[in-house]
Amino acid sequence: MSTSGLPSLPAVPVPGRPGVAAPLRDALLAASFTADGLLELLGAPAYAALARSEIVPALRATRGDTPLEVLVRLFLLQQPVPHARVEAVLPLDACLESGWLVAAGGDEVAATVDVRPYGGPDGEDWFIVSDLGCAVGGAGGIGSREEGVVLGVGGASTTLAGITVRRPVAAALDLGTGSGIQALHAAQHATRVTATDLNPRALHIAALTLALSGAPAADLREGSLFEPVRDDEKFDLIVSNPPFVISPGARLTYRDGGMGGDDLCRSIVQGAGERLNEGGFAQFLANWQHVEGEDWQDRVRSWVPRGCDAWIVQREVQDTTQYAELWLRDAGDHRADPAEYQARYDAWLDEFEARKVKAVGFGWITLRRTGAAVPSVTVEEWPHPVEQPLGETVRAHFERLDYLRAHDDASLLTGHFRLVTEVVQEQVGLPGAEDPEHVVLRQNRGMRRATKVDTVGAGFAGVCDGSLSAGRILDAIAQLVGEDPVLLRDRTPAQIRLLVEQGFIEPA
Repeated sequence: MSTSGLPSLPAVPVPGRPGVAAPLRDALLAASFTADGLLELLGAPAYAALARSEIVPALRATRGDTPLEVLVRLFLLQQPVPHARVEAVLPLDACLESGWLVAAGGDEVAATVDVRPYGGPDGEDWFIVSDLGCAVGGAGGIGSREEGVVLGVGGASTTLAGITVRRPVAAALDLGTGSGIQALHAAQHATRVTATDLNPRALHIAALTLALSGAPAADLREGSLFEPVRDDEKFDLIVSNPPFVISPGARLTYRDGGMGGDDLCRSIVQGAGERLNEGGFAQFLANWQHVEGEDWQDRVRSWVPRGCDAWIVQREVQDTTQYAELWLRDAGDHRADPAEYQARYDAWLDEFEARKVKAVGFGWITLRRTGAAVPSVTVEEWPHPVEQPLGETVRAHFERLDYLRAHDDASLLTGHFRLVTEVVQEQVGLPGAEDPEHVVLRQNRGMRRATKVDTVGAGFAGVCDGSLSAGRILDAIAQLVGEDPVLLRDRTPAQIRLLVEQGFIEPA
């Protein structure tokens, strides 16, 4: 991931200049330059268009001279604004001196970076800094202009932030921090945050994001992934939205990891285990290859380091043509000379053909360091809608693993369980039939799973309120259906175990 494009990129503000970030933040907040303020000013359609890097609706909505309109045109729409208007809203001299603004023409000033309001999980007003025109990650050619460009918040960024387990920890590590959004989230619950990036410009901009958001400074280290981390350093949380795109060449720093195939994602996952404290989590977004003659689940399962539980969820699969087209468009190559576009497309397909890759999967990988003799590795495909944030759902998944590991079938029957809130039952069968063909339990929260159960499983789940042991509930069901209670006790623990594992019932 070369940074040879950096000299042609504009200079960015000085993050360590004392007395600038705080008054600038105060001025932005005073003008309601926040996520809520933008939505109120622009309206939903123009606000949504900004997320697609379309600025015309927002330009039309900011024709006035209010402080908020001035800031939107300056920092989001990259429009020069008259000196006098900015001076009435911002500490202008300090912003010019520190490099947040530059003179643009006789009586106008312009922003040197994109500053986008971002709402934190508990209502915090944060600001994500990125290169001009790059507030939205990968929006149709943003990355094609300069190799060292630093993007802002994209869908992948918010997905990772949403699935991350949030709990007080001593030390967190953000690999490939980019504009600093994951470090910003981690700073709210970690005593110490370390962030690495191969691109020095990204570290500079991440420092701006943290300072302008009023967050504690992070320990920012230049280098690729784990390289800047000492061998003796351990963390309670590791997160990474790495440059995981599988491409025939590392043209774009923000996207391509410079390793062949999915080796970058594999190396990150394998390297995380030894750097986690006991009970610590490592969470990543990743791509993986679907190779002819190989089970993709076996492939990603082989990445899991020793001593770690893992939960790997494949969210999407694209064939090689779809995948190549997606990332060629992301880089703006579809706007290039047709012959050049076709040559690049051909190179992608050549690469996949040489590796016998038929498709590429995308998903989430969560590791947890465990002392268990036999760690648990769950690999599944779940392309269905989920409810973000999922951090608490992820944490609960691993807690249930601990419970099931510690309880054999006999112990399960003595346990007490509760039906998880917002689980509903659906009966499926022919109209007018006396009995349903099958019963489905469905979650309305978290992963929003659905699972088919028999009448005993449905009856068991419906009665679980924590008051009776599982064995006593089964004895009562056996009496109702006229079944031998011993046989019912023998065959039902597997179903109870599945209901616990998938989060339909929980220990009381």
